[in-house]
Amino acid sequence: MRVVETDALIIGTGIAGLSTALHLSRDQTRQVVLVTRAEDPTEGSTRYAQGGIVTLGRDDSPDLLVQDILRAGAGLSSTQAARIVAEEGPKLVQKILIEQAHVPFAHTPEGELHFTREGAHSKARILHVGDHTGAAISRALLGLLEGLPNVTIVKRATAVDLITFPHHALDPLTVYAPITCHGAYVLDQESGEVHRYLAGATVLATGGLGRIYRYTTNPSGARGDGLAMAHRAGARVINAEYIQFHPTSLAIPEGDNFLISEAVRGEGGVLYTPDGRRFMKAVAPDWGELAPRDVVARAIHREMTINGYPYVLLDLSHVANFPERFPTIYSRCREAGIEPTREPIPVVPAAHYSCGGVWTDEWARTTIRNLYAVGEVACTGLHGANRLASTSLLEGLVFGDRAARHIAENPVEPVRAREVPPWKSIPEGTPADPALIHRDWRSIQYTMWYYVGLSRDAHRLARAIRDLRHLWEDIVDFYRQARLDDAVLGLRNGVQAALIVAEAAWHNRESRGAHFREEAQTLKTIN
Repeated sequence: MRVVETDALIIGTGIAGLSTALHLSRDQTRQVVLVTRAEDPTEGSTRYAQGGIVTLGRDDSPDLLVQDILRAGAGLSSTQAARIVAEEGPKLVQKILIEQAHVPFAHTPEGELHFTREGAHSKARILHVGDHTGAAISRALLGLLEGLPNVTIVKRATAVDLITFPHHALDPLTVYAPITCHGAYVLDQESGEVHRYLAGATVLATGGLGRIYRYTTNPSGARGDGLAMAHRAGARVINAEYIQFHPTSLAIPEGDNFLISEAVRGEGGVLYTPDGRRFMKAVAPDWGELAPRDVVARAIHREMTINGYPYVLLDLSHVANFPERFPTIYSRCREAGIEPTREPIPVVPAAHYSCGGVWTDEWARTTIRNLYAVGEVACTGLHGANRLASTSLLEGLVFGDRAARHIAENPVEPVRAREVPPWKSIPEGTPADPALIHRDWRSIQYTMWYYVGLSRDAHRLARAIRDLRHLWEDIVDFYRQARLDDAVLGLRNGVQAALIVAEAAWHNRESRGAHFREEAQTLKTIN
């Protein structure tokens, strides 16, 4: 079992982690290590971001962007975080993504950047690369890091737990010191060994938790790994109940819920019931299909629940040049036997984004010393109770850069290996049974979907918490006896992330944004 010492350890290789690494790499005396559980460093939520990244459009301003963020956030967004992103974000898009990384954003026939508009935006201000913006950004940023002598990307490496003092300290007197992070125990998936990665600064950039729901637009790695690790270490977690459900995912029986970008509605897509009734104008007269995501998702859910519809329909007849503008979506629909230029797409809501997470300040610092969190795993306060479309990539870019700036200005030496015990493995542990892991995941996902989903009440939440606590006990026992691998770690983190969300939803009895409590609506009606 080896020891890796580095100035900065970044767990995750999405836009937030890559942004952090890029800034830190400028000082070539500083060693930066990124670890990813995937074989391909671009695998993750950033890669699947279709719509685009927010900047400032024509006749636009930071003030207007701040107003839109705060309005979408349902009164819970941090004004400070919104102002930081609105003022610093567009400059970083220009400097890093356009000038340095040369991301091939779409242009108009006249050669100008093409801005599109999505739900709850007052201006067209979203840059895109067709409908695969995130993938283009990931490739471009990785291209800037590849070959740098002071940057190492470790693939197929799963973080097991954060190394924190006093919990992992060999010196008992550290019990009197604040909780401090010194890196992470990391599993080498190939060898099965767990190595100590010791770092002056550790950055969680692990993404979201959408896979704890049965229907989600998230990739398989969105298991809540970073949230669970930080929670176990004692970090403060806030706003975990605010899970944004994307209104439109492709409805395929027993298939993954492929995202149908909000930009499709931004460019003319219209929602109808299966019997041909347009319903969003009645729900949100001023916005229609471009209402905030929580409003559209609940409207679809209501139509499906009241009328027994298996889905609603997204009509694309008013979207110009759909196959050219949205080639990935077009191709995926055709693979499913749907010709979107001739027939509407069946869509359902799906868990999409976690607005809460590990609390951070304006420099991405958590409540644990030397531990930073960036991207979806973090809660900067930007999204409040409901994320404004296409702001997540920008948030990752901005706070990744901010975390790096703070780390660079406040260097910390890694602890010595003799101060940290090696991981205690169980060589005789039983290999994990994939069937049991699959069954437990299904239990988590169905519990969260039916009891902690789009619409919640006290009875369902109480049932979810009871079931998840019982499942958590079984999974932790399983984890302690099984031979360690990525699947076991993901299951352990998934059930813990699910409990965090369910308990947060239970404690918040007020409906706001993406957190909808039926009792609160009943009381409003009575009063």
